[in-house]
Amino acid sequence: MSVLQKKLCMLGAVGVGKTSLVRRFVESLFSERYQATVGVKIDRKVVTVGPDTLNLMLWDLQGEAEHQAARLEYLRGSAGFLVVADATRRPTLEVARSLVARAGDLLPGIPWLLVVNKTDLAAEAQVTAGDLATLRAEGWTVYETSARTGAGVDETFGELARRLLAAHAPAAEA
Repeated sequence: MSVLQKKLCMLGAVGVGKTSLVRRFVESLFSERYQATVGVKIDRKVVTVGPDTLNLMLWDLQGEAEHQAARLEYLRGSAGFLVVADATRRPTLEVARSLVARAGDLLPGIPWLLVVNKTDLAAEAQVTAGDLATLRAEGWTVYETSARTGAGVDETFGELARRLLAAHAPAAEA
């Protein structure tokens, strides 16, 4: 059994629910009150994956806005990231694409997942099953979540934790 500390970053456009996802995961809470993250907010959650314990340091980065790029220097030292899009705002998928490309240039090969949040607002959905199928066909791993209801949240963070461990595992000897 090992205890590892891993930095995980949350990326996405303004208002996609990054902070709400972290709060749901860490505290099992959701608030209707919107409060924009300025800079970075850091939370911690200890998770167990098989025999291993991960101390996840969750860096919730300020959202990318039309006239303000996300400060990806916060990604340095990160073991992985979640990029979040809003199911009710299709343009947030393009922001997600841009962030994945930029983060991949900065830290090639680190594990990441796309999270399409706010799936509880199905009547307002703009992101389609076809959009998600296209991304999956391009090799993206896509999780659908609702920070409000908690649907898919633990599974998403759990999958990234498993990928962080797999990336950390020593290569098998020949």
